[in-house]
Amino acid sequence: MKGTDFLEKLKDEMHNAVVGKDDVIEMLAIALLAEGHVILEGIPGVAKTTIAKSFAQAIGLKFSRIQLTPDLLPADIIGTVYYNQKTGEFKIKKGPIFGNVVLADEINRAQPKTQSALLEAMQEGQVTIEGHTLRLPRPFLVIATKNPLEFEGVYTLPEAQLDRFMIRVKVGYPDRGEELEMLLRKDRGKFVEVRQVFTAKQVQALIFEVRKVGTSEPVLEYLYEIISRTRSDDRLLIGASPRAGEHLLYASKARAFLQGRTYVIPDDIKAVAVNVLAHRLIVRAEYELEGLKPETVVREILDSVEVPV
Repeated sequence: MKGTDFLEKLKDEMHNAVVGKDDVIEMLAIALLAEGHVILEGIPGVAKTTIAKSFAQAIGLKFSRIQLTPDLLPADIIGTVYYNQKTGEFKIKKGPIFGNVVLADEINRAQPKTQSALLEAMQEGQVTIEGHTLRLPRPFLVIATKNPLEFEGVYTLPEAQLDRFMIRVKVGYPDRGEELEMLLRKDRGKFVEVRQVFTAKQVQALIFEVRKVGTSEPVLEYLYEIISRTRSDDRLLIGASPRAGEHLLYASKARAFLQGRTYVIPDDIKAVAVNVLAHRLIVRAEYELEGLKPETVVREILDSVEVPV
């Protein structure tokens, strides 16, 4: 299956339950095929959960939802060991992390020790339950939702965890046409359940094809220059990590594949750079007070780096 066909078919099916949001759907597809994870950031009521659930239904993967709360424990996510009185043996009860697409809803409501239960899963595709290491199913995608405006009863995401998310997507208000379409379809009952249009086997085959997408040396040097300038920018306290460069490469390869190419071009890097890099950068306090955003810094760097011919 071609990447362009996959993306169009995915969008067509998801539009049965979601109005618009093509940019969000494309970023989810990029993360899935690049084997990364996503943060959907936006105020309540902009369809973050609906998008995540519809995405899992369309691609035919096992969906699991974790509602993060302050009293949630790591064992509630990864699972625990219990004693089976009938058999006289200790058994492992797997937690909701054992899914293909895992929705971590309102991730910043959980305590840091609970959020840390996701680190091993997201980085290594495995979890450790009381000394027993278990592999997670493949493909494995964590979609975390976050409300950026809440300050009561929430916790800051650790930098180590933010760096493990390949992509952050800001989900905003729909435009006038989209919201009117949504209201019309709600009024007339025209929203329907998303059908499964792909299989896990097809998705795995697409992931394998993305790995074969090539990147020339000049384009790699262009990518490195972008990463390097985030580290030397005086306005930033922390620049992009080597993992950020790796994620930028993989996301660019997935984007190239979805555009129907077998090689990465600078436009692929530009298309995903803000989503991949901005959430990892920390603006110095004096510039943050002036209203400088990490997204602005990334865009300015993209404008200043010479594009290879």
